[in-house]
Amino acid sequence: MNNKPMILVVEDDAAVRSLMAVTLDTQGYRYHLARNGAEALIEASTQQPAVMLLDLGLPDMEGVDIIRKVRGWTGMPIIVISARSEDADKVEALDAGADDYLTKPFSVDELLARLRVALRRVNAEASAIGESAIYENGSLRIDYAAGCAYIADREIHLTPIEYRLLCLLARNTGKVLTHNYILKEIWGSYTASDVGSLRVFMATLRKKLQAGDDTQPYIQTHIGIGYRMLKQDVRPEDTP
Repeated sequence: MNNKPMILVVEDDAAVRSLMAVTLDTQGYRYHLARNGAEALIEASTQQPAVMLLDLGLPDMEGVDIIRKVRGWTGMPIIVISARSEDADKVEALDAGADDYLTKPFSVDELLARLRVALRRVNAEASAIGESAIYENGSLRIDYAAGCAYIADREIHLTPIEYRLLCLLARNTGKVLTHNYILKEIWGSYTASDVGSLRVFMATLRKKLQAGDDTQPYIQTHIGIGYRMLKQDVRPEDTP
């Protein structure tokens, strides 16, 4: 019996769909194929896939709308695979709830790397739920089971990537995580230019953590190196 995770491929281009199916089959993954948005929603709700690989340009609905609908009942990783390369398209998909964005044409190795990262996150979250479902640091609390974060019992509204960054830092509290390590853990594969995107995500995350009455700095920047989640019983030096 094949116990490998089941992947849902949502792609209307027959050639690309076939390539992805062969790639997954070669690696031993189980998979279901959907050619449009209607099929995608049915498969996502009935087959309980571990990860969705989603094209944005579908014949019957926009991929972003599918992301929003799916996010209504599941937090499974959604990796967008699209020919749309504009930053606005990427931001819209990520803000809607996508976890990652891969631009066509893509390499098979990069697709598999992104998939492995998504599956590692699923496994890590399942393990965290089994070990300790709650993380607390000062007034910051992360409920891994619910997939939510709070400051002083007020929920922080995070995008999937911001939440994953927060969890990665939380599970390594007190340790400096390099830019490359974070990029590898969150995105799987990356280029030097992605460090700039990481800085933007971290700046937004830091701002959300320090909103309201809680001005305690949680994330320390190590310029040119990376980031660290601070223990709140240690008073950090001023950081940029």
